Amino acid sequence: MIERTNITVITVCDNHYAIMLAALIKSIEVNHLSGELINLHIVDDHISKKTRNKISACTKTNKINISWHKIENVIPKGTILPLDETSYPLNMYARLFIPYFLDETISKAIYVDVDMIVNSDISELWNISMNDKIIGGVVDQLKIIGGEEWTAISNYKELGLNSQSKYFNSGLLVMDVLKWRTNDITSKIFKCIEQNKEFIRFPDQYGLNVVFIDQWHEFDAKWNAYANQDIEKPAIVHFIMTKPIYKTYNLNKRYEQLFWTYLNQTPFAGFRPMSKFRYYLQKGKIKINKKLLKIFN
Repeated sequence: MIERTNITVITVCDNHYAIMLAALIKSIEVNHLSGELINLHIVDDHISKKTRNKISACTKTNKINISWHKIENVIPKGTILPLDETSYPLNMYARLFIPYFLDETISKAIYVDVDMIVNSDISELWNISMNDKIIGGVVDQLKIIGGEEWTAISNYKELGLNSQSKYFNSGLLVMDVLKWRTNDITSKIFKCIEQNKEFIRFPDQYGLNVVFIDQWHEFDAKWNAYANQDIEKPAIVHFIMTKPIYKTYNLNKRYEQLFWTYLNQTPFAGFRPMSKFRYYLQKGKIKINKKLLKIFN
């Protein structure tokens, strides 16, 4: 018999992607039928008060308890984050601090990217054994670290890694937070990223895969179904690349419809997709911010 314990879920969001967060929350709520309380921890990267209130109103049942964490309290003061040349926001590193900002009594957590919807009961994922591994995830589209068409870890030979080792996506992670802290994983990942910045395209994902090479639990692909593919019954849909909140969305239309089904059950119902200009503006701001940090750090 499975013990019904509280389920811990974490995501990270800024003001721009708050609409994605609304759909994510509603999707978790609608599909959670097994009775556990879901403690949803939202790392708040400067979401406006008005938008936070709307997000909090997304759930109307007692299935989900939302806790807000300001990003400046999640990433310890004085922490120097690796400043790469990509347009990925620095809030991506917040997932690496999950074992440290959660209550020490919590032993396990599920991390989900904000550009996801949960289309199945998340308790199913929660109750899958990781066979004593510290972390679990789903194989990325690149599949292995040294593929012929695209190399996920371009300096794998220099690192002494097997090119055929599986490569996982960091958008969905299940963590044993106690073992993570005991093994000082965050420091190891940051050291790896800092030492290999010139070879990195997906910073946090690079560090996670190098540190956990051949030492992670693989979940079924349905738990991270990429929106440029098609899984008949996806448990979690991941809107990689273009998001459905943009007019230019051109990936799986069935998955897109799921997104709008959930969003239209929230205070953001009736939202109309934005111009892709907003996307490029957001990416530009991130790159400028990183350059400024490099200058003034």
